[in-house]
Amino acid sequence: MSRLLRIATAGSVDDGKSTLIGRLLFDSKAVFEDQLEAVTRTSLDRGSDRADLALLTDGLRAEREQGITIDVAYRYFATAHRTFVIADTPGHEQYTRNMVTGASTADLALVLVDARKGIVEQTRRHAFLASLLGVRHVVLCINKMDLVDWSQCRFDEICDEFRNFAAKLDMPDLAFVPVSALHGDNVVSRTANMPWYEGTSLLHHLEQVHIASDVNLIDARLPVQYVIRPGEGEHRDFRGYAGTVAAGGFAPGDDVVVLPSGFGTRVRTLWGPGGTELEHAFAGAAVCVELEDDLDVGRGDMLCRPNNRPLVGHEIDAMVCWFDERSALDPDARYALLHTTRSTTARVARLDYRLDVNTLHRDEAATTLGLNEIGRVHLRTQQPLLFDPYRRNRTTGSFVLVDERTGNTVAAGMITGPTLADSRVVWHSAAVSRAERGRAGTTVWLTGLSASGKSTLAVELERRLLAEGIPAYRLDGDNLRHGLNADLGFGPEDRAENVRRVGAVAHLMADAGLVAICALISPYRQDRDRIRRQHEEAGIRFVEVFVDTPLADCEARDPKGMYARARAGEITGFTGVDDPYEPPSDPDLVVRPHDGTPAVQAGLVVELLRT
Repeated sequence: MSRLLRIATAGSVDDGKSTLIGRLLFDSKAVFEDQLEAVTRTSLDRGSDRADLALLTDGLRAEREQGITIDVAYRYFATAHRTFVIADTPGHEQYTRNMVTGASTADLALVLVDARKGIVEQTRRHAFLASLLGVRHVVLCINKMDLVDWSQCRFDEICDEFRNFAAKLDMPDLAFVPVSALHGDNVVSRTANMPWYEGTSLLHHLEQVHIASDVNLIDARLPVQYVIRPGEGEHRDFRGYAGTVAAGGFAPGDDVVVLPSGFGTRVRTLWGPGGTELEHAFAGAAVCVELEDDLDVGRGDMLCRPNNRPLVGHEIDAMVCWFDERSALDPDARYALLHTTRSTTARVARLDYRLDVNTLHRDEAATTLGLNEIGRVHLRTQQPLLFDPYRRNRTTGSFVLVDERTGNTVAAGMITGPTLADSRVVWHSAAVSRAERGRAGTTVWLTGLSASGKSTLAVELERRLLAEGIPAYRLDGDNLRHGLNADLGFGPEDRAENVRRVGAVAHLMADAGLVAICALISPYRQDRDRIRRQHEEAGIRFVEVFVDTPLADCEARDPKGMYARARAGEITGFTGVDDPYEPPSDPDLVVRPHDGTPAVQAGLVVELLRT
């Protein structure tokens, strides 16, 4: 178990975040006597008959006067099982940027809800931000249970509402704890006031949550921060490269490559703080690397494995949160971009959309971003970046933008990947028209739950069409994840990218006169609708077929054993179990098990294609 747990608290104003942290510190004996005396005096001066534990974290005078949290306050404490760093982040919407700051390095997000108010706008906002920032572990604390008479019904109602919202996010580990921060119920120890609650106390959960597997130990990355050259004495010929391991691990004898030059060498020696020689160094370790060969390596370069390199490019897509209250995002402005140990100049080539973090709606008509707003942008940098997608590596996938005129940090960004197209990529029209090809193509999109029968139907439909002399090709979701989409996971953004890529391939096939048969779960309605619009705008027929097999039937079939693994907790984010499936609102055809065999169902699709 990892000894250090970084926690970011979140929630709406007056949900009790600071009080909960104060209670954690007080009940775990992590408060010094002079601190408690100072808090007690201040509480008495404000007319309270007891020590206001929220004052242990609300350190700014403005916070104490208003009774709210404005800045990010960090507190440290330890128990016999683990050491904790808690970031008490603000609840007000205007301090969203502070929430981003506090959660950017967190392992776990502690989202508080007032049991009387339930899930509010800020709850959803902070839950989304935690998901966007790659916080894999989330605990929803339903606070002030004493004010709803310790009601189990109220607790269950709030949990169900939050689960429905969280199902749209990438949130693999979600827990619920009912507490009363003011009185200490269920904070450090179990309470007798809620006998219906069978879980552990909040502190026990925090002590036991497993985060060691969250560390990326696959992609070895070491951004070079400083070149060490003593220049004199017995070590005057020494040349080492200092930095913090961003992911993976290094050991003496490892083959490495230096980017962006591409020259290869080996690690001769690893040195730790104080000149200690190390046998290995993993993510988070500050090291100095001595190489076998004398290469030209400087600040901003990166050491990695020869067969596992980061992406390199001038064009990137990213989600950014705008920090600056004095100026909005200007697509024509130049910004200094700070990424790992490298800095370069960047320009926002375009804003793809502004995201409403409360409804998750994408405003594609937006032209700028203001304070605390989040959007997806396309950046063009002067020097190439050495990066990984943020979902894979927080360090090499994040950056900040600085206004070169004022020196203010104006935005923080999370890289989603390389830009797939830019202004230098021009569509070349064909000399052969669709009419000259002799046949109009079609995309048939089969969607439904895993084990619903999509792939079986696709195989039969392909056979049937080819037998009738109609050129067809099957694009199976599982097959494509062995090649074209092998780099994608199963979070919402990766699922959307999976659908986008398959839709693009199907578009090209249909344009060439084929029937492209796509068999994908494609669980989100907006992703499928986007592919339909793209086909219709290009004048290509798109047929959506909903393979509507009940979940119970799919689980009974379970040919790959996925449902069993999901129910056992071996895999998370599985559609139909702990991830949602959004049925088509207006499919062109619905097929169900009672419609007949796959051959009969394929016949229904063929009849539809003939109309």
